[in-house]
Amino acid sequence: MIILFNKPFNVVCQFSPHDKHPTLKDYIDIPNVYAAGRLDTDSEGLLILTDDGALQHKLSHPKYEKIKTYWAQVEGELEDADLTPLRQGVDLGDFVTQPAQVKIMNEPANLWPRTPPIRERKAIPTTWIEIKISEGKNRQVRRMTAKIGFPTLRLIRYSIGTYNIDNIKIGTYKSV
Repeated sequence: MIILFNKPFNVVCQFSPHDKHPTLKDYIDIPNVYAAGRLDTDSEGLLILTDDGALQHKLSHPKYEKIKTYWAQVEGELEDADLTPLRQGVDLGDFVTQPAQVKIMNEPANLWPRTPPIRERKAIPTTWIEIKISEGKNRQVRRMTAKIGFPTLRLIRYSIGTYNIDNIKIGTYKSV
């Protein structure tokens, strides 16, 4: 069984109770499924859950190089040349990222409002980028954009491999 969940902001990727945040149990009522990978509490979008341990490993382990596509709203007005370091790999101190596929994009169509909304400053514009990576280490996309001087304000995982959040409303899931 494969469950595609469009995780809202501020939800913790666990089924056990959490003192401060809602958990997967508040949204998914299917027993014996487990997340294939994680998504930070302050990130939104696709989380895949399954009851198949081998599939869970194949979807989440970096050696299988599943491409993960993220939409990031960053602070500042990016130009294509600003993305060059991401395309070459960025030294984050504890590791150097693999080269990413990245491009500037329009705000995603049918984007749901985030609760609470991102912080906005009148004098500082924002830019949306699409970034594709196969690693997915802890807070990697946020660290990458911060390293090049454009902090991430909102991060949405759109897809993992061929699975995506198309036609899945925020806070809902579907079986595939």
